[in-house]
Amino acid sequence: MDRETAEPRVEAMPGPRAREWVDHHHRTAAPSTYVYDFVWDLSGDAEGPFCTDVDGNVLLDFTSHVAAAPLGYNNPKVMDTLSEFDLVDPTKIAGQDFYVSDGNPPDATEFPGPTQLMDRLVDLTSQYGMDTVFLSNSGAEAVENALKISYDAADGAKYGITFEGAFHGRTLGTLSLNRSKEVYRRQFPEISSIHDVPFCDDTGCTPGTCSCGFFRGGDGGAGEADGADPVSALRRKLDPERGHVNPEEVAYVIVEPIQGEGGYRFPSDAFVEEVASVVEEHGITLIADEIQSGVGRTGEMWASDHYPIEPDVIAGAKGLRVGATVSRKDVFPAERARISSTWGAGDVVSALHGALTLDAIEEHDLLDNAVA
Repeated sequence: MDRETAEPRVEAMPGPRAREWVDHHHRTAAPSTYVYDFVWDLSGDAEGPFCTDVDGNVLLDFTSHVAAAPLGYNNPKVMDTLSEFDLVDPTKIAGQDFYVSDGNPPDATEFPGPTQLMDRLVDLTSQYGMDTVFLSNSGAEAVENALKISYDAADGAKYGITFEGAFHGRTLGTLSLNRSKEVYRRQFPEISSIHDVPFCDDTGCTPGTCSCGFFRGGDGGAGEADGADPVSALRRKLDPERGHVNPEEVAYVIVEPIQGEGGYRFPSDAFVEEVASVVEEHGITLIADEIQSGVGRTGEMWASDHYPIEPDVIAGAKGLRVGATVSRKDVFPAERARISSTWGAGDVVSALHGALTLDAIEEHDLLDNAVA
């Protein structure tokens, strides 16, 4: 298959073999979010955005396996290196508990691992002064660790603030932050003391023209009585005199620079500037959830790079092939085992995939391609 000449070709979906596979799979599979009766044929042709299913249908894949395959199928940068890599067992190791190498010095490795992936992530977040990385298995774990280090650094502060429409994962901790589909949270216990405010869904929104609710005053507070611009919902909530939450008790504000599950909502600069201003004024840790918006999808490595914002913590995953919590050394707890790896976090092959993905984005000028 040549990605330059390949075209979608579908006779029927699902075809007979796909139906057979799906029916067999669901004999033992718990209900989940299976959306399409698409059964990828691992032995079939696949390149770039094109793949083949078990009935021989050629598909143009816009899902990228839930946005987790940013290079598409069988990217040469990845495949050439993997073909030279002598697979070992075990590869699924706790990469935050054990060290691995390919026998070369760390700055001259042929097969980058967790160490080199963390080096690359520090380079890609240097504009925010970040110098420390913790790897994990998934985006939810990356967010969970972001919460842990924020609570720890806040010295007893108990509140967190999220935004309407937010999605941050499906573990119990991250579910507490979600404000999207109610099915994710229904009847599950949550972290207490999580507050939410509106998320701006208009790129042209300003304090004077806001229709999303973020800049609507509505309480006759400061900035309204004299005809000035309304005060934001976030600023009102944290007002030391009239707000609902003491800002000194807020451990973090977590935001998706561009919301995904909430409807692919792009905020205005004014919204982001206000969030940045409020957290800076009160010294609150700002977590940017870049799990869907990061790793080059927007034409910058991080969606935060488009906005006047400087996150204290970045949570990445999906296209990164691993979960990663990135911040400054002073934000991470110094106490050993205060945060700890789950099994398989930053494993050999996933870290290799992640490092190669970042290299391919640079070598193929994919940031410029995303903008074009």
